[in-house]
Amino acid sequence: MQKITLLIHCEDQPNIIASITSFMASNDGNIVYIDQHVDREQNIFFMRLECEFASSSFSIEKFKALFKNSLAEKFKLKWRMYAAERKPKMALFISKYDHCLYDILGRYNSGELFLEIPFILSNHLDLKPIADSFKIPFFHVPVTKTTKHEAEQKQLELLEKHQIDFIVLARYMQIVSGTLIDKYPNKIINIHHSFLPAFVGAKPYHSAYKRGVKIIGATSHYITEELDAGPIIEQGVTHVSHSHSIKDLIAKGRDLEKIVLSNAIKLHANRKVMVFNNKTVIFS
Repeated sequence: MQKITLLIHCEDQPNIIASITSFMASNDGNIVYIDQHVDREQNIFFMRLECEFASSSFSIEKFKALFKNSLAEKFKLKWRMYAAERKPKMALFISKYDHCLYDILGRYNSGELFLEIPFILSNHLDLKPIADSFKIPFFHVPVTKTTKHEAEQKQLELLEKHQIDFIVLARYMQIVSGTLIDKYPNKIINIHHSFLPAFVGAKPYHSAYKRGVKIIGATSHYITEELDAGPIIEQGVTHVSHSHSIKDLIAKGRDLEKIVLSNAIKLHANRKVMVFNNKTVIFS
């Protein structure tokens, strides 16, 4: 049994769903999941579909060509098709914070995440022992103002060598350049607190504490060249009160960051996210 996952979007028009489901049936496919959404404001149709094929001679490459010639060109579809059993390869970029790293590696080690981690990259050596304990290759690529371009080239070489599909910035405290973003559009996932833009700077929790905030949160999104303004994948919030100290706020914030980031990774790895005009459609 072979299974494919299909993601499409196009201008909304009659007969798309019927045509696609009929196409799958006529090619001996058994649809096991289908969901769709129409953005009425932009008149865009979105669909996610999973289909199984029992034939041992099924070839996804031949099926892609057939789908393209039969339907994609007719409806002017923007589409991606994946072999469902293929695990995407994820690179982890880190600095000195370890809470997200431990959480991701724990979930990865237990088989919770449908992906592979070929390597971990950091601009510091502090967290190398964690990578070593999980037996994942670790690469130290220092970044300074004078070596940023050189560091970026080393990063690109590693990403290409290991055939990385997407990158997760697990509290990687460096601004990613446009070169890397262009190479991996909507494939670089970041996590940060949700105090922006109200509380900027190095100590947002201290500023929020002084203002007596009643809610804190975390946001995971794709990286764009506009800092912290990329398409949002996942968010989480929790309530706080006057009884919570700055230390409490930081602890709660880090817990949220771990959960929100891991959920975003799952959604992306399971091919449940579609991006259109800096906005995401998240399928169940």
